[in-house]
Amino acid sequence: PDESLWYFRDLLGMEAIHTECQSVYLRGYGDYATSTLKLTEAAQPGVGCIGWRTVSPQALDRRVAAIEASGLGKGWTNGDFGRGASYRFNDPDGHEMEVYWEEERYRAPADLKSTLKNLPMRYPKDGIGVRKTDHLAVCCTDVAANRKFAAETLGLKLRETVVFDEGKTEIGSWMSSCAVHHELAYVMDVKGQHGRLHHFSLWVDDKSEVLRAADIMMENGIFIEAGPSKHNNSQAFYLYSWEPGGNRIEIYTSGFFVL
Repeated sequence: PDESLWYFRDLLGMEAIHTECQSVYLRGYGDYATSTLKLTEAAQPGVGCIGWRTVSPQALDRRVAAIEASGLGKGWTNGDFGRGASYRFNDPDGHEMEVYWEEERYRAPADLKSTLKNLPMRYPKDGIGVRKTDHLAVCCTDVAANRKFAAETLGLKLRETVVFDEGKTEIGSWMSSCAVHHELAYVMDVKGQHGRLHHFSLWVDDKSEVLRAADIMMENGIFIEAGPSKHNNSQAFYLYSWEPGGNRIEIYTSGFFVL
C-alpha cells in the first residue's frame, strides 16, 4: 500500500486528503469534489466500487428505481468520506457500483489555493500533475448485456463500439453521460473471468504532458506497457503503466467530443 500511495501521490502528483483504516482518499488538482479516488489496501489488485453522482436528488430516485427493477440492486449505504448516502448495485458482470447525490465540494487550504478563482486547487509542483479522474474501462464476458444495462439503468449513451464476426460479437463499447467520448468502457474479458478492471484513467491537459509523464515514469522504474501513442477508439493520446499494486493506470488527453 505504501508503494501504491507513492505512485499516486508523489509520482502522479495527486493530493492525499484523508486517511481512514486501510484507505487513503486522493484527488487531482482540477477535481471539484473533495476526493475522487479511494485507494484501499487489498490482497489483490482490481476495482472496489465505481461511484456515479446523479445530477439531482430526483435523478437519484429515478436511477435507484431503474436499478431495482433490473434485479441487481444491493441496497443503501450510509455513504463514505465526502459523500452522502449511496445505493449499491452490481452490473451484469459483477462489478460493484453505487449512485449518490450528496457530495462535499473541495475547499483548498491557503497554501493550496490557486490564483485562478475557478480552479479548485493550485497546479502541483511535484510529479506528473494529473488534473482529474477521466474514465475507467472494465472487462466483462458479455459486452452487449453490460452496455444495455448501463444505458437503461444509468442513462449512459453509446459513443463508439467495436464489433467482430460481421456484427455478431460486440467486443468493446465506450459510453458517457455527457459530451466526453467515454466515462465507462466495457471490453471483452479474453480470460472469461468476471468483475475485473482493465484500467483507470487520469487526465492531463495536452500531449506534451503525456510525454513528460513517460520520462518521469522511466526515471522512477515504473513499467510502461503501451504508449505514448494515439488510441484508435476516441483518437486520444495515452500512456499505460502499472502502479506497484498491480493495476493498469492510464495518463490520457485529447480525443474527440460528441456534441
